[in-house]
Amino acid sequence: MTTAPATSVRGPVETGRPAHRDGNVLRWIGAYTASMMGDNVFFLALSWAAVQSGTPAQAGMVTAVSAIPRTLLMLGGGVIADRFGPRRVVIGSDAVRCAAVLTVAAVLFLADPGLWLLAVLAVVFGAVDAVFMPAVGALPARITTRDQLARVQGMRGLAIRLANVVGAPLGGLGVALGGAAAAFALAGLLIAVSVPLLVLVRIRDRAPAPDEGAPAGGGTPWQDLRDGLRYVRGHRVLAPLMLAIVLGDLGFVGPLNIGLTLLADERGWGASGMGWVLAGFGVGAGVSALVLTVRGRLPHAGRLAAVTILAGSAAIGALAQVPNLLAAVGTALLVGLLTGLSGALCGSLLQTQSDPAYLGRVSAVGGVVSLGLAPLSMPLSAAAIGAWGTGPVFVVSAAICGLGGVLALAVPDLRRAELPG
Repeated sequence: MTTAPATSVRGPVETGRPAHRDGNVLRWIGAYTASMMGDNVFFLALSWAAVQSGTPAQAGMVTAVSAIPRTLLMLGGGVIADRFGPRRVVIGSDAVRCAAVLTVAAVLFLADPGLWLLAVLAVVFGAVDAVFMPAVGALPARITTRDQLARVQGMRGLAIRLANVVGAPLGGLGVALGGAAAAFALAGLLIAVSVPLLVLVRIRDRAPAPDEGAPAGGGTPWQDLRDGLRYVRGHRVLAPLMLAIVLGDLGFVGPLNIGLTLLADERGWGASGMGWVLAGFGVGAGVSALVLTVRGRLPHAGRLAAVTILAGSAAIGALAQVPNLLAAVGTALLVGLLTGLSGALCGSLLQTQSDPAYLGRVSAVGGVVSLGLAPLSMPLSAAAIGAWGTGPVFVVSAAICGLGGVLALAVPDLRRAELPG
């Protein structure tokens, strides 16, 4: 395969109605928000039911087991999304997830089958997620014009923040009113809301993307997978962008997950203090998503992504050096703002630089990076903090994250990449 050009723009950039005023996009955002709320309720219900049915170690295994099929099958999910169309795949995935969760809810209302049913549900959920996530990544390019993709990324970020804020309390309310069975039922109903909305979403025919339902390419699924990987590897923007995302995620996930818990314990902030720090991060990330939603396009996207990665890395390193909780909350807000903006810009560049026919596979590669490689940094971060403390580990993590920004600045095609508009 020949090396892909620096951009995938073919001809003049389409322009259309702003995404936040486009009913088609709003239906998709509504469906996505309902589905993500259902996810949040589901994982809370799964954790609660597992803790009630087994030991803490067994509960941890049940909640983690879904990551295995999700990571192993994600690349294949990207092939499915490209061959059969992302809208059809998302509808089917949400229907299967809804049916599985409601079935378990019904069983739990009638009996107490133990951990095995929860483990099966987690595996099924993870396997379906492996198909769902690449399709979700590929769908925006099929429902709006190229100049609106950055705005859609901002809207998607706001949907995720809303789902995180509302989903957990809803799950807790479900558990309080009717136990895990009621929480699972609520999760299934929220996911079910997304299906009719998705049915109403209209798909734009955009060459050279295949018509929905028509296989992409004439080869076998294995050949399609290899073709997609070659496409990413040979692209002068996507290849370094993926590497920058890998470095950014590896340096970010450890400190902002297990690292923050250990930092709060070390400083005596307690669970409430950690909650305030996380709230600061969430506010910053929400503001960055709102900025992109309102502006729709930021100039010099490649350069700005690199700079925000570098600045966000410095803020991550500073988080373990601040003198008190108030300063930590302010620093976390800055981390959320900068990393949220860099993440949205990187996601927008992935969308706009990719040929629509490959978007499912491109999204799958990004998903494997974020959900497969990055979580490996958490146990390594915990072990390193146990040996050397939070300060040095946060600084090293920040340096790894910062390498992504250095790479983005060092590669001319990526540094000069622009969003359409």
